[in-house]
Amino acid sequence: MKSFVVVKPGMTATAEEIVAYCGDNLAAFKVPRAVEFRSELPKSPVLKILRRTLRDEELAKSRP
Repeated sequence: MKSFVVVKPGMTATAEEIVAYCGDNLAAFKVPRAVEFRSELPKSPVLKILRRTLRDEELAKSRP
């Protein structure tokens, strides 16, 4: 599982810190194996996060 993270302005975080935090606060099967930092997430006109768009982008990266 991969997590997409947007860090608030003025804050910093590393992938290792995110995974460690999740490991302490989530069930083992929910802890992300990878973390990708983004400046923003794709959103619909009603401001819902477009998870399908994120999934499609990841699938496009894995195809040759």
